[in-house]
Parts: sequence; structure tokens; C-alpha cells
Amino acid sequence: MKKLPFLPDRLLPFFEKNARDLPWRKKRTPYAVLVSEIMLQQTRVDTVIDYFNRFMTELPNVQDLADAPEEKLLQLWEGLGYYRRVRNLQKAAQMIVSDFNGIFPSEARELLKLPGVGAYTAGAISSIAFGRPAPAVDGNVLRVLSRITASNWDTDSAGDALQKQYPEGRCSDFTESLMELGATVCLPNGAPRCTDCPVRDICASADDGWQNWPVKPEKKPRKKEIQTVYILRHNGKIAHRRRPETGLLAGLWELPNEPGRKTREHAAEYGKIHAVKQGKHIFTHVEWEMLVYVIDVKAESPEYVWAEQGSLPLPTAFRKLLP
Repeated sequence: MKKLPFLPDRLLPFFEKNARDLPWRKKRTPYAVLVSEIMLQQTRVDTVIDYFNRFMTELPNVQDLADAPEEKLLQLWEGLGYYRRVRNLQKAAQMIVSDFNGIFPSEARELLKLPGVGAYTAGAISSIAFGRPAPAVDGNVLRVLSRITASNWDTDSAGDALQKQYPEGRCSDFTESLMELGATVCLPNGAPRCTDCPVRDICASADDGWQNWPVKPEKKPRKKEIQTVYILRHNGKIAHRRRPETGLLAGLWELPNEPGRKTREHAAEYGKIHAVKQGKHIFTHVEWEMLVYVIDVKAESPEYVWAEQGSLPLPTAFRKLLP
């Protein structure tokens, strides 16, 4: 705890000199912070940049997002995965329009009322967009604090400790400087860049102790599932259907599929088999092994929606199976 008061004086000059040029930092509006932080959940920065720019071009403000048709929303998100994020993002926009007259609340406790907005995102919006002393504590920040102090932190205790350190008039920069240090210097995978670290001289884990912090719980093995997927083709169109409204990839478009590894004879009941291939997709808690049959059918079954390839947004798990 004695080391934390030194953080603003060390991190703010570091951030001024080394901050990455990221599109959501150019204006720091609450809408831009909301969209970027939701996109950045479990997604790399370099992947998010193009998605963010396209999203902001198509839906430049909270009213546009609130009114966007679902298909447009899903197409803008296609490939980012974790589609519940974009649905909650739209619900949050609709709530801002309906309950807050289109004006973002500035306090974290009010932002927490928005769908899909947790303590981290609420703190990020409040501090970055409104200059409030509201910590945004994620894995990067917890790692930084754990290594500096050689002790484990949880989100609540870290937030309480950091809130006392916020410098007046520089809350936005302080939040982003912590994020920047964790993302570019005190790295999550592999050795940190201790020689470039502005807090190296006060860090209890510098140079050789970083491997011990934070202490990570043992990961549970990822569940494996076998799926048989059918790419059914007719007159230049392929079959699509909606997934159930609950569960994995809830409510999204998918290619017809069945659990288990189905035989060639079973697949041939759909039509003439053109090709057979294998696929794999890894979600956070489950891994799909996929047997894929490409089949030419004689007629379009009414149980599916038939559309040209690419015209409906498919999750990456299915989209990458297409030729």
C-alpha cells in the first residue's frame, strides 16, 4: 500500500510519452469508450481497431445504435465473437435513450445499471470520459498491482486502494496509464519489459520475481464436444437457421448441425455429398470438433432460410467452414 501513492507521478509522464495512438482515445466520448471497452472484452486491441472504426462510421452515436436493425448490428460485429456483448451494447444504448434522455450518466454507480456494463466498464467510462476518480480494474491492472506489491489483489480491494490515488484533473490519464502499463510493459504472457517500466525501482517483482505474481488458480480443462455440420447448397444459396435464444451463440445464425459424429450414410439422406472435411473451434469453456459435409440438395427445405454465402452474419465457428 505504501507504494501506490507514487503511481501518478510515475505513470502520467510515462503515458504522455508512450501512449498508443488508438482511435477511441481521440475524443474520449462516453459513447466511444463504451463501444471500445465492450469490444475489447476478450479481444485483442489490433483486432478491435478496424471493427471500432467501421462501427463508429455506421453507428456514430448512441441513438443510431439504439435504433439499429439486428441484422446490421450482427454484421458489424461478425467475427468478433461473444455476440451477447453486442446485444447488451444495444440494450444499454436503448436504456440511455429511454431512461436517461440520451445522455450518458457520469457516475459509475449509475452506469452499472446499463445492461452488459460491469464495474470495470463503468469505471472506464466514468474516469476516461468524465474525469471522475473511478478505477477501472481488470486483469491488466490486477497484474500490475500484484507485481508491484508482491501480493494478490481482488477487484474490490484494488479499486478501493486506487481510488485514493487519483490525481485531481488527471483521472482520465491515470486510468489509461494503468491500462497502458499492463498492456505494453507489464505483459500478461512472457517476461515483462522491466527495463522500460516507470515503476521498476519500487516494484517488488522487478526483473526476476514477476513469475510469482499474480498467483493464478488452476484452470479447469476445457470441455470437448463433437458436432456434425452440414453445408447444404442449392442454386447458389446455402441453408441457415437460428440457434436457440439461450445458451452458446444464442439467437445467432448457424449452419445446420447435429451433436456427435454422423456417418456418411446419414449425411447422404440430405442429398449428394460434394466434400467432407474437418473443423475445430475453441470457445472460452468448450471446444468443438466438427465433421463437415458439403452437400448439394435437390430442393430448398422450408425449415431453413436459404441465402447467398456471406449475406447473413454467421459466427466465426461456422463462417470459417465455408469454402
